[in-house]
Amino acid sequence: MKKFKIVPLTKEYVSRIKETKVDDFDNPIIEQIATGYGPCRISLKKFNPGKDTRLLISHSPFEIKNAFNQPGPIFVHKKEVEPYKNDHQFPPEIKADKQNFPLSLIGYTTKQNMVFTKLVGDDDVDLLIPEIFHNRNDIAYLHARNAEAGCFICKIERV
Repeated sequence: MKKFKIVPLTKEYVSRIKETKVDDFDNPIIEQIATGYGPCRISLKKFNPGKDTRLLISHSPFEIKNAFNQPGPIFVHKKEVEPYKNDHQFPPEIKADKQNFPLSLIGYTTKQNMVFTKLVGDDDVDLLIPEIFHNRNDIAYLHARNAEAGCFICKIERV
């Protein structure tokens, strides 16, 4: 049974930014060789440090302008990549690498109010997500974030 859906950034969204060379906040995109693992917010796969070229952009994963509308830095591959497809399972490369990807899950209401936060730690994120949705009816969706850097990784929707 499908209990949640992982939502990466779309190729269309990133293609528009690549074409205009500015993000939604009018910041020029920054091209660089990867110094860390990322992940790419489209494919949700790790970068290969020292080899992959990535683009740094400012992104807000929110639709409503309010106090929780937090733009922040994220990375995407410079090359064309396929969006993450196994959308009913948390990305295995991220899940398996707790050292480089310490995770937090943050829950929001339909009005985009933050009502929940949880460090994943040693928990299995694929089990934790449905548990949160089951126990908290007020949570419309979750954001997965890097618990140390605070940056947005992906949106997680109820199904």
